[in-house]
Amino acid sequence: MSTKWKCLNRLPQRHPKLFWGTMLGAGGLLYAKAWLPLTGLAIPCPIHAVTGLYCPGCGITRAALSLLELDVHQAFRFNSLIFVLAPLFALYAWTNAKKKRRMGGTIMALMLAITLLYGLARNLPPWSYLAPTELT
Repeated sequence: MSTKWKCLNRLPQRHPKLFWGTMLGAGGLLYAKAWLPLTGLAIPCPIHAVTGLYCPGCGITRAALSLLELDVHQAFRFNSLIFVLAPLFALYAWTNAKKKRRMGGTIMALMLAITLLYGLARNLPPWSYLAPTELT
């Protein structure tokens, strides 16, 4: 291998989180912008396919695609949970970086409770507007 490409061998060893985060992001972008438009083959939700109920994650792929197109309103209609969990996760990451484990554990428990309640609520008639829907 030539000398100018040797730095690529050291990247996963020196900064594994950066490397794998970049790879995951690149893979997701490739899936969203190349695979889906070319094939139309999306990954179906197994919970919705088997039970007909919406899990807390139903609509996240479509929401992410809408966000890539800067259509925040449509992304919110597909899955509004990510707009609640994203700032909470950022706060959780900050508390972990500051070694505030108790606060981080509380935030993680809060995120879990919100996710479970959201998954339940979006399948009940009074909150059926939480189901993933496309704006017309």
